[in-house]
Amino acid sequence: MYALFEEAGKFLAGRILSEAESSAQIELDSGKRVKVKAANVLLKFDKPAPAELLAQAQALSPSIELDLAWEFAPEEEFGFADLARDYFSASAPLEQQTAMLLRLFEAPHYFRRAGKGRFRKAPAEIVQQALAAIEKKKLLLQQIADWAAELGRGVCPQPIREHLYKILFKPDKNAPEYKAVVEASRATQTAPLALLQKAGAIDSPYQFHWKRFLFDNFPKGTAFPPLAAPDIADDLPLAEGVQAYSIDDSQTTEIDDALSLQGLGTGTVVLGVHIAAPGLAIAPGDALDAVARQRLSTVYMPGYKITMLPDEVVQSYTLGEGQARPALSLYVSIDEATLEVRGSETRLERVPIAANLRHDQLDGVVTEAWLDDPGFEHQNEPQRLSNLRGQLSFLYRLARALKARREAVRGKPETFNRPDYNFRLLGNSGAEPTGSEQVEIAVRQRGAPLDLIVAEAMILANSTWGQWLGALGVPGIYRSQASLAPGVKVRMGTKALPHAGIGVPSYAWSTSPLRRYVDLVNQWQIIACVRHGKAAALAAPFKPKDANLFAIISAFDAAYTTYNGYQAGMERFWTLQYLRQHGIAELTATVFKEGPGGSFLVRADALPLVLPVLGAQNLPRGAHVRVKLGGIDDIALDVHGTLLERLDDTPAATGAPEEDGADDEPVAGPLAIAVDVTEAEGATGAASAASPDNPAP
Repeated sequence: MYALFEEAGKFLAGRILSEAESSAQIELDSGKRVKVKAANVLLKFDKPAPAELLAQAQALSPSIELDLAWEFAPEEEFGFADLARDYFSASAPLEQQTAMLLRLFEAPHYFRRAGKGRFRKAPAEIVQQALAAIEKKKLLLQQIADWAAELGRGVCPQPIREHLYKILFKPDKNAPEYKAVVEASRATQTAPLALLQKAGAIDSPYQFHWKRFLFDNFPKGTAFPPLAAPDIADDLPLAEGVQAYSIDDSQTTEIDDALSLQGLGTGTVVLGVHIAAPGLAIAPGDALDAVARQRLSTVYMPGYKITMLPDEVVQSYTLGEGQARPALSLYVSIDEATLEVRGSETRLERVPIAANLRHDQLDGVVTEAWLDDPGFEHQNEPQRLSNLRGQLSFLYRLARALKARREAVRGKPETFNRPDYNFRLLGNSGAEPTGSEQVEIAVRQRGAPLDLIVAEAMILANSTWGQWLGALGVPGIYRSQASLAPGVKVRMGTKALPHAGIGVPSYAWSTSPLRRYVDLVNQWQIIACVRHGKAAALAAPFKPKDANLFAIISAFDAAYTTYNGYQAGMERFWTLQYLRQHGIAELTATVFKEGPGGSFLVRADALPLVLPVLGAQNLPRGAHVRVKLGGIDDIALDVHGTLLERLDDTPAATGAPEEDGADDEPVAGPLAIAVDVTEAEGATGAASAASPDNPAP
């Protein structure tokens, strides 16, 4: 005697060895013996053999028309054998009964289970809905298969092209576009990114990086929402006797800072550090603040930028030449002979801007020799520069003194062994680049006189205001570093703690409020100090231990890191284009640390490029080498090199001096693609990070 029974959603058949009232011992064809509840036994029979019965039933089951079977089924509950007799014939044999059981079980949209071997037919409207859903799924599966086939042939379907960045980086693993990529990747045994590249999904490497950045950080686009025009703080007093000038690069439009000098030759000189004051037009919590807090910083890249503030605000408060603009001014009294700081005062006022000087135009003129030697002259020296020569010479002398004092606190000198690089895209006037522009890369030596003058003035302002906030009990956003010991990093917090890396007792970013949100926050706090003095802690927008300050720090730190990473990536992109455009196949470089995969990292001598080089394993850090370049990957931002020869013949010091953080430069690696082709369910699956117009640390 044999029995057909249900076990864990499967139908099995075997020989009955023994029976009890509530169960039976059954032996399967495999020899395995199972104990089956009596309620789970659906049929008992003498022939055919179990395996033959199931084989015949499985072959017959697909031929049963579900629509017709549903019509034959009664409205009330029924058994599978009863429906088999109605559908086939009154004498339906065992094979047909078993076939009906299998067919009913696999069609829950037509027949609902009512018990072991018992069913009830679904209402007509439910059947129609289910059939529509099945047809939709069938069409979807066919669409996935068609898309996958197109990808395999090297053609990218438009829906996949439109969802490219979502598929690669933030996929919905149930989306058909994602499933098609996974299916095609498996079928062609090609990595998803390479597959999509071959299929033409990526029109332009530059656009790939740009649109990916927008997808991750500006999913709604970079346009500002409609905003009311900002108020101009024109009721402020005009700074008396001040003729300020800014020092920036030519591309700078958000001019945050300017300098002035009064009293030369009197024994006491007054240095003015004038900072644009958008904090007078923007209030915490208003619509402009919401925009600035969402963006947190201007995003820089060669040839283009995404500003933190709308252009109307920038144009109203930038320290443009020939304007008297609202400013937060720090006046520092300095002994002209000893360069000792005697005191400081902060004012809110309108400051006349006499000139906007530009690094890239003047660095070749404003040299150390020109500043130190009154008799040194340049041919065709600009008149406006000659008029400022005395002031710039004093400021340079002051900057060197301030730097020396910081270095004494720091415990070691700051070393700037490497230059900064300026990128210029020819023919681009501030519009979004296409990626095909000709690129020029110019060197700007770090620590050049103009650079040093501005940097030291900004450090002085940020440190002075940071200490002032702390003395008045007004919280601010500080950058601090406990020591210069290895592994001790710069941190952001709300307490006025020392910054060992700079060598100052406290350091609060306050000099770039048009471009950095933390500077705007600190400006609000400083404005409260100017207006309320010792009572500022009660009037300042942010109070001690304000949770909002900690939230701002966390959000800013993440955004600033992301933006700087993108800037470094785009500078690397344009450096690779420079190599290609100028046909550079070899370059000289310096070995500086071990890299991935047994290679060593080298830094190019004349370009902002770090790359891994094979064959340099036995060379010490600091060794000077010639490198042959391999192919350029514009998507991975990757280029590798092979050692050709060592150019120096003396042992290089393994501890060659480098400036702080010199080993932190990013080297491009494989993109982190989120497409997972190993899933089980079917087809589911560097250069400087500082902004170009920010000379301050």
